[in-house]
Amino acid sequence: MKEKRTDDLKQELMSAPSLEKYLSENRDSFKVESTAAMLSRLIDERKIAKSTVARESGMSEIYLYQILSGRRSPSRNRLICLCFGLSVGVDGAQELLRLSGAAQLYPRIRRDAIIIYGLSHGMSLFDVNDRLFEQNEETLF
Repeated sequence: MKEKRTDDLKQELMSAPSLEKYLSENRDSFKVESTAAMLSRLIDERKIAKSTVARESGMSEIYLYQILSGRRSPSRNRLICLCFGLSVGVDGAQELLRLSGAAQLYPRIRRDAIIIYGLSHGMSLFDVNDRLFEQNEETLF
């Protein structure tokens, strides 16, 4: 079955005669994967060692394992750090942020523009953090 676009879902919701009918008809369209499960899937798909992900994300392995077990919920900054550690690029970062309930990167925000540039140009997290610091923007960690 083809996945419905968000705009289509919104339109259906606004014109639905009842909430129950809408929820029933669109039950396959709702996010069900947790942030922890999504990150675990990305790590498995990319065949990257968790120790490498932690190192490239600028965090301890203990903290990463706490995130993956669902005991800790990462902040938006930590999610962005993980995007660099997983090398997911801009689209992958936007999806991870959106599905985690965090604000997506927005190119009209100077800080986000620097982060988007880094993700799209394959920069390391540490290089992006340096760029943020040089531009007097809040660093990621």
